[in-house]
Amino acid sequence: MQHGSPTFGARLAARMQARGSLCVGIDPHPALLSAWGLGDDAAGCERFALTVLDAVGETACILKPQVALFERHGSAGLAALERFLAAAADQGVLTIADAKRGDIGSTMAAYADAWLRDGSALAADAVTLNPYLGFESLRPALDLAAGTGRGVFVLALTSNPEGADIQHAQVRGAGAVTGAESTIGHAVARVIADAAAWENRDAVGLGSVGLVIGATAGAAVRHLGLDLGQLNGPILAPGIGAQGAGAAELADTFGAASALVLASASRSILAAGPDREKLRAAAEQALADLGN
Repeated sequence: MQHGSPTFGARLAARMQARGSLCVGIDPHPALLSAWGLGDDAAGCERFALTVLDAVGETACILKPQVALFERHGSAGLAALERFLAAAADQGVLTIADAKRGDIGSTMAAYADAWLRDGSALAADAVTLNPYLGFESLRPALDLAAGTGRGVFVLALTSNPEGADIQHAQVRGAGAVTGAESTIGHAVARVIADAAAWENRDAVGLGSVGLVIGATAGAAVRHLGLDLGQLNGPILAPGIGAQGAGAAELADTFGAASALVLASASRSILAAGPDREKLRAAAEQALADLGN
């Protein structure tokens, strides 16, 4: 991206103001590919993704391809994802690569280079990251995203039951420090949320370091003491539609921070394909259900 161009947070905020908060996942599961009459191969994934782009690219706020469902087809699948990302960029459609990458040192820097570097064939507007080697292990991605005007979404409080084993655990021992505040005695999810807020502390407008928090995590958000009002960054909330969450669940989970939320829907919209008009209508219905 050009030096001095708007940050990801600024571009996302403008898009949310203009279009609402719907994120459409692009998840070419084998069953969906079959239902669409497509092969379970790289060509099928590419046709699937480009059809969704054509149908809802002007309706959704942002599109989120699930990287693993392209990776399963090897180099041809990744090439299909590259072409989708290029097509989205050409059309001015924002994208989140749902890759959930996380590692340390030079390996984390390599992941950052793949998904966030100007000129990379896999570069998206933002990428999802896994912080469970320590939030600071993400530094190469945080710094590169800031330098290229891109964004990140850091896993904080997911909806899978196993996630609680780590995300709800209390930090003991030395703990971490966010600003001048020790995180000893806080839940891991809160430590991650506080660290993301610290990254956004100097942002003008919406920051570019976001969180991933399940749309039905309401009770846990309150129980663990997450202060999402201080985040000043976007919240990606999976679970809309087929997973049972709607406007009421979003309000219960996020409360006053609801304006920061990107509500992510996949199957409830993708099931309407491959007809483009039906896909567009499903996206418009999802927006209406969210009150957008």
